[in-house]
Amino acid sequence: MDLFSFHGLALDTLGMLFGVGLLAGFVDAIAGGGGLLTLPALLWAGLSPAESLATNKVQSSFGSFSAALKFTRDGEVKPREMASMIACTFAGSAIGAIIVQMLDPGFLRNVIPVLLVGIAVWLMVTPKAGEIDAHQRIGERAFALLAGTGIGFYDGFFGPGTGTFFAIAFVSLLGFNLRKATAHTKVLNFTSNIAALLFFLMGGHIVWVAGLLMGVGQSLGAQLGAQMVIRNGAAIVRPMLVVASLAITAKLVWTDEQGYIRAAIGALAAWFA
Repeated sequence: MDLFSFHGLALDTLGMLFGVGLLAGFVDAIAGGGGLLTLPALLWAGLSPAESLATNKVQSSFGSFSAALKFTRDGEVKPREMASMIACTFAGSAIGAIIVQMLDPGFLRNVIPVLLVGIAVWLMVTPKAGEIDAHQRIGERAFALLAGTGIGFYDGFFGPGTGTFFAIAFVSLLGFNLRKATAHTKVLNFTSNIAALLFFLMGGHIVWVAGLLMGVGQSLGAQLGAQMVIRNGAAIVRPMLVVASLAITAKLVWTDEQGYIRAAIGALAAWFA
């Protein structure tokens, strides 16, 4: 794919994507879950499901690398001591990215709104990582196999909410405090992003102009978010993530001529009820 091609995206659309990247980076720094903003935005801009997932990995890699590098330099985390976790996360993410590119685009377009709604609901009802009792329940090797491979696979296959899942896993399974969990989460999140990005790159699904532009916005937003100290910031951000997920779902349902998405969301609603 031509690096300098706009891929049919108008300048105002690219400007919107940059703004979403900026906001997502800010949101990620405060509460996590920025992917619930960026992935719907890419779909809204007209990218195919595979292109949206692949391009989303480009921009998300910016923020996760910046954060992982900062925590490493500050001595909060030592990647060498996380070798098994990094290896399992890389493998899980690679498998997820390979499988998602083998699926029919129509199936992906139908299942993505359901996943977005499910993750939004999950983020609303689950406790935040710092509110879970911190008791180690499994060893680090078991954690690498279970959480590293499992969450890595999810990130390669879909992505939004990965950082939140890793943080909760570190606190609830290894008994890490929130600061330590966040530092380790960023290393694994960057690992899963890079693994998926490499395999999406080989598949040729990345829209580089959108991904790099959003990546710049994400980096700037992350810096702003890291500098902001806002009381109860997460309480404001989480509903915003849910609204974004529901908005894109409504748009896709509106254009779902065959009714597949409506049926799937109805089944999901019945399951939660």
